[in-house]
Amino acid sequence: MPLEELKFPSGIHLLSGWQANDAQACERLKEIMDATMEGQYDEIFSKPAPQDAVHISGPVDLMTLTIMFRLYGLTSAVFYKEDAERFVRTSFMTQRLLGLPKLYISWPVYGFTAEALGQTMIYSDQYSPGTDPETPLANADNWQDVATPDMNTGIPKLLDEVLACYQRLTGLDPVLHLTAPYSLAADIFGQEPIINALTHEPEFVNRFLDHLADTVLQPWMEHFFSQYPNGWVELSDASGSPFFIGPNNCKNLAIRSTQRLISANPWGNRVYDANYRGDYVTQAGRGNSSSARRRSPRKSNPGQLSLVELFELKNSVCPDYVIRLADDRTPTAFYVEQAIKNNIPLFMGIGATQVDRNSIADLDIAKQEIKTTASEYVEAVKTVATAIAENGYESRELPWPGAVYFEDISAESNFELIEIIIDTTLTQGAL
Repeated sequence: MPLEELKFPSGIHLLSGWQANDAQACERLKEIMDATMEGQYDEIFSKPAPQDAVHISGPVDLMTLTIMFRLYGLTSAVFYKEDAERFVRTSFMTQRLLGLPKLYISWPVYGFTAEALGQTMIYSDQYSPGTDPETPLANADNWQDVATPDMNTGIPKLLDEVLACYQRLTGLDPVLHLTAPYSLAADIFGQEPIINALTHEPEFVNRFLDHLADTVLQPWMEHFFSQYPNGWVELSDASGSPFFIGPNNCKNLAIRSTQRLISANPWGNRVYDANYRGDYVTQAGRGNSSSARRRSPRKSNPGQLSLVELFELKNSVCPDYVIRLADDRTPTAFYVEQAIKNNIPLFMGIGATQVDRNSIADLDIAKQEIKTTASEYVEAVKTVATAIAENGYESRELPWPGAVYFEDISAESNFELIEIIIDTTLTQGAL
């Protein structure tokens, strides 16, 4: 069945109509999703993204959830957990309608990893599930009782089904997305209690993180790699970022526990964590901006990590590519330099607030700004990709060309801005 809406930007215009509650657009989108759930468009999901151009991708599960709730009344729990094939297929179709050629499957990783351990959850109608802060699973007396989840039931079984469907439809090696030790501790112990422990009992925090790594994550990854030896595990650790707990706590606790998990296992080189954010905090307290610019990144106050030192730490747990997230705020040139130095691809993140329709004061100005930003990002990724091609790549497999990466797309995103970013990448990203 031909699908005219897959010709960019027709699909994103359809989604704009749905967002505006246009009756004709909603009816057409429902027709497409009906056919998608029946498997009528499975063949289009197997078409690989081009390797001779900058990629553009990102998670769309929140947006797909809203589509499914508004069109079918599917609540968050039903959408995410009751039918793995429906979840994968509809997520893929949302990406195709947006014009994203690189298919990516994501889920509410923080909530799902905690839920697998028995953490009480909060599920709403059309929003991502989260842990219940009023009933934390772990405390100072029982944290050692957190046990290995049963891989044959619940969330682990669901993710097995999701990843099997992902591989069947795309032919690609799947990526298991789990919470890293520190953020998992924060989700089941509580954000405020774990922050307090960072100050008063850092040794306890490290014991807790090691327990989670050994008891929860290592067995789960072992289970995954026994099925997909060429797969990948992506950890997420936003709560452990320098932005939230400071560079040194990030180094000595959050990243330390992930480094330990990677180094202790034969499949460790297929595990990575790419979402530590807030690099700019390494420049705090360094005087005025002009003097800071004159200083070498290596020169830091005693005990204060430099920008380069923090990069090297992040690279130790994500050695296959460099990513600049919106909250890093450090100039793009630094990441280009480090990516070329390490001969690895560059990813440039577009933050959710950059495309949030509720944050736009003047749409015309926003369009101009996002066009400039997208062009800068595409050129940065191309510069690195060209350098890698010239240098040669010694890894076990060819790298991705690099990507412009949407950190989040939701029903509250402005589709005109997203269209500009995608169009810029597609038209300027050829290598």
